[in-house]
Amino acid sequence: MDRREALQGVVALTAVAAAANASAQQEQHHHHHGGGKYAALMETAGDCVKTGETCLTHCHDSLATGDKSLGQCAKRVSELMAACSALRSLAAQNSRFVPQYARLTMQVCDACEKECRKHASKHESCNACAESCAACSKECKALTT
Repeated sequence: MDRREALQGVVALTAVAAAANASAQQEQHHHHHGGGKYAALMETAGDCVKTGETCLTHCHDSLATGDKSLGQCAKRVSELMAACSALRSLAAQNSRFVPQYARLTMQVCDACEKECRKHASKHESCNACAESCAACSKECKALTT
């Protein structure tokens, strides 16, 4: 096989891959309609899980060095991640339990935010987690009032 044949093969494969990708995007767009009525809640709950993972890792690293000052923060973040993961899943399903579960998750977010704010000036991961908690709590409150 010479270079010309190899290049033609690469071009052909690229064209096939691009066509398949375009087809998949159209199909995906057809079946999904922006996350449903709980799209914003899914986003904020997902952000809480993401920032919570970073914060929890930081807490664990600090605890591993003997610094126990982030122990309560680690507990609140663990609760947050569990609550927000479940809320996000229920929201994705448009579950009838979302409003009730959002009330509980709002309390978990508020408790985590309160604990993370104690460390926010020293630890960026705590600050980011606190901000995500505040946003999710606000979104939960909008559903429950």
